Amino acid sequence: MDVGLIVLLFGIGLVGSMLSGLVGIGGSIIKYPMLMYIPPALGFAAFTAQEVSAISAIQVFFATLAGMFAYRKDRLVNKDLVLYMGATIVLGSFIGGYGSKFLPDAAINMTYAILALAAAAMMMLPKSSEEGSSEFTFNKGLAALLAAVIGIVSGIVGAAGAFITVPVMLVVLKVPTRVAIASSLAITFISSIGSTVGKLMGGHMLLLPSIIMVAASFIAAPVGAVWSKRMHTKTLQWILIILIMATVVKIWLDIIV
Repeated sequence: MDVGLIVLLFGIGLVGSMLSGLVGIGGSIIKYPMLMYIPPALGFAAFTAQEVSAISAIQVFFATLAGMFAYRKDRLVNKDLVLYMGATIVLGSFIGGYGSKFLPDAAINMTYAILALAAAAMMMLPKSSEEGSSEFTFNKGLAALLAAVIGIVSGIVGAAGAFITVPVMLVVLKVPTRVAIASSLAITFISSIGSTVGKLMGGHMLLLPSIIMVAASFIAAPVGAVWSKRMHTKTLQWILIILIMATVVKIWLDIIV
């Protein structure tokens, strides 16, 4: 592999993983379009949507693992939320991850575009913004059902679904912002197990690019988590909104034009 491409992939991994720890997402909301568009724009061979989703899947697994360790002492993870959403999202993500082998690249890109658009719409709605504690009540049945759906569609694009899970927790389940960020890393980690296994079985995993992205994850995700603890919850929400909106515009412009 070209040295320039190795450096580029490592840089993409650093940016995505930093955001993973910062706003409680796996980072695929930004890494998917970066992997899809930046290498060919700089003269390198383009990855297919299948390859990008497979690289994203394994990178998200390790980015969220690293992020979880950074949050482990803050007692912001709600165990019931992780249990009910994690149990169904991992099954859904496996189904989506393995089933994606039967889909064309255009279908994968369209799934990603719809998922990002839904996340952007939800982030515009009223949501919980208080700091909160990890102890609160929520609709467990609804949480499990939504997680299963999120798992299937996010597994298709190699995401663990945090960029849609966080808005769902904030808007629908009314989870306090910092609890949503911390808990989503644990839920995303569980989800990424299913999508990673599904992608591996689908046969689209590229070993060296995945290793490069994983190495970046262990460096950047904990740094993002540390920064997150020092930032106001409104600031964290706006960072997530901007990331999602930028991705929505780019993906839909490509599809339409």
